[in-house]
Amino acid sequence: MTAKRILVVDNEPYIQEVAQICLEMVAGWQVSTASSGSECLIKAAAEQPDAILLDVMMPEMDGLTTYKELQANQATKHIPVIFLTAKVQPADRRRYAQLGMKDAIAKPFDPLQLASQVATTLGWN
Repeated sequence: MTAKRILVVDNEPYIQEVAQICLEMVAGWQVSTASSGSECLIKAAAEQPDAILLDVMMPEMDGLTTYKELQANQATKHIPVIFLTAKVQPADRRRYAQLGMKDAIAKPFDPLQLASQVATTLGWN
């Protein structure tokens, strides 16, 4: 069985590092990172990850705009996206669901639970 490939997108290097270490160590997944929405679009098209964990609040191109750009591209529209965000109020979650988002995982996240949250959301259990 091949390891799942995850793209973690966050403008905070510390969040990228923690998520990458957790997903690699706990689940054995292959993780790449991106620091911006534009970098995400390039890496998603080139790497074809099995899922993307996407921050909402990023400078220049926020997560919502990045998600819409991913959905507009035939090469990336099939990749499931999970928001990794502090914006998880019920109104935020309704908005994400209307956009077709798989789920939103709240920041700060529990590093030891992150892989199981992603796996449960995507039915990888």
